[in-house]
Amino acid sequence: TGQQLSTKAAATIYGRMVALMPGGVPTPAGFARVTDEELRAVGLSRQKTAYLRDLCEWIGAGTLDLNALDALPDEEVIDALVEVKGIGRWSAEMFLIFRLHRPDVLPLGDLGIVVAVQRAYRLRTRPKPERLRKMGEAWRPYRSVASWYLWRSLDNEPGPPPTPAKRRQSA
Repeated sequence: TGQQLSTKAAATIYGRMVALMPGGVPTPAGFARVTDEELRAVGLSRQKTAYLRDLCEWIGAGTLDLNALDALPDEEVIDALVEVKGIGRWSAEMFLIFRLHRPDVLPLGDLGIVVAVQRAYRLRTRPKPERLRKMGEAWRPYRSVASWYLWRSLDNEPGPPPTPAKRRQSA
C-alpha cells in the first residue's frame, strides 16, 4: 500500500484497509471477504487492489510462501517476490528490510535515500545508482541501518525540539 505514496498517506490507507479485515489482520482470506469497492473507499487504487488480489492468489495457492523466504539469500527473495504482479525490486527490498529485518539492504531506487544522500553529502546533483552503490560500500554490512537513518534525516523539520511535555503526549 505504500508504493509511490508519502509515508503518512500510506499509513493512513493501510490503517483503513486493516480495519476492514476480520481480526484486523490482512490475510488472503480476509481480502476475499472485502469487495474492491470497499478497498477503493479506503484509498487503494484499482491497480493496487488488483495487485493485492494477485498477491493473495499466489499466497493462497501456495505458490509464494512468505514464511519460507526468510531462509533464502536476499537476491533469491527479491527474485521470488518480483514474480508477483505489482511487486518490483523496491517493494521486495522494503520487505527485506522491514519484514525480514535484513541488515545489509541498500535500496538504490528509493527516492528518499537518493535525496537524503544528496543532502547529507552536499552533492550538487542526485547520485546515480552506481555512485550510490559505491558510497554505500562504506556502510556495509549495515546498509539497512544507514538507509533508516537517511530516511529519518528527511523527517527533520526546522524549528525547536519538542518540549518534554510534548514528548510525553506523543509517546
